[in-house]
Amino acid sequence: MSEITKKWYVLRAAGGKEKKAKEYIENEIKRLRLEDYISQVLIPTEKIYQVKNGKKVSKDRIFYPGYILIEAALVGEVPHILRNTTHISGILGETKGGDPMPLRLSEVNRILGRVDELAENEEENITPFVVGEAVKVTDGPFNGFNGTIEEINEDKKKLKVMVKIFGRKNLLELGFIQVEKE
Repeated sequence: MSEITKKWYVLRAAGGKEKKAKEYIENEIKRLRLEDYISQVLIPTEKIYQVKNGKKVSKDRIFYPGYILIEAALVGEVPHILRNTTHISGILGETKGGDPMPLRLSEVNRILGRVDELAENEEENITPFVVGEAVKVTDGPFNGFNGTIEEINEDKKKLKVMVKIFGRKNLLELGFIQVEKE
């Protein structure tokens, strides 16, 4: 039997249903024994950190909401099976309803490389801020207040934020994960 050539394609999924759609695809692969034709189903994600109830919580955020990457050989019934999977609305192509368009190897490497890079630098992907930038406090006693960044301490991952409380300006020292950009 000759080697089956697989390429990377992008499936359009219902927003917020990417993980469910991936499960359905993987179940169909096993059920129909399509492991030779579909080797990988990926949802590119990144880890983000938030503060909830005073605790630092990590959460996976989908990089490209509404899309799933798949390494497959689209031969025979495979495209039909993929298109008719629950929560999948189609395979991205050059024209609407046209033939599926594979991703270039450089695009795949960039996407996969970006995901690997983020996994390695988990702690470092906390968004850096700029002095003078408007932020909203998301944790602590001043939760919900808006302010402006006055000073940044990269080493300690702390910010000094000027917040107006009852008409008076107050300088707060907050962690990077206690604020979000406006």
